[in-house]
Amino acid sequence: MSRIGRKPITIPAGVEVKVEDGTVTVKGAKGTLTQKIHPLMSIEIDNGTVNVSRPDDEKQSRSIHGLTRTLIANMIEGVSNGFKKDLEINGVGYRVQKQGKDLIMHLGYSHQVVVSEVPGITIEAPAPNKITISGPDKQLVGQFAAEVRSKRPPEPYKGKGIKYANETIRRKEGKAGVKGTK
Repeated sequence: MSRIGRKPITIPAGVEVKVEDGTVTVKGAKGTLTQKIHPLMSIEIDNGTVNVSRPDDEKQSRSIHGLTRTLIANMIEGVSNGFKKDLEINGVGYRVQKQGKDLIMHLGYSHQVVVSEVPGITIEAPAPNKITISGPDKQLVGQFAAEVRSKRPPEPYKGKGIKYANETIRRKEGKAGVKGTK
């Protein structure tokens, strides 16, 4: 059995989980998430826990077992606590501000870069060089953060650009500047 797949998922108070026609629906304080589950997986809900089981030890069943359990666990975590990604902006003159539902970024280009909120995602700019992206769907939060980061990824020489708050940039040395010997 998959070590991850066989772990039961506890359902916290205030979260409701339903399984209908191969679709799992999770409702909580932060919203509602739905996920279509592979037909081989069977999901049982009893006594405040969710158990995912597979029918056999075929390769496909084994590979989907842990994934299914993790997707459901992330949905439950998302509707109860939510997910958050923090981004930092480094560079002279690089800054960000929130205007309505748009994020306006000055990233050293001749124009401003404007990114709009998508449904299910909230963007905050607590400081001119910080961005916080949050929402209940882990995949959507991560994808949106990656798209914002791709507007100006950090460069290895001076570290200018947008990076995740916990990311470390491997720095390179510039030219050595060796003088010729004559």
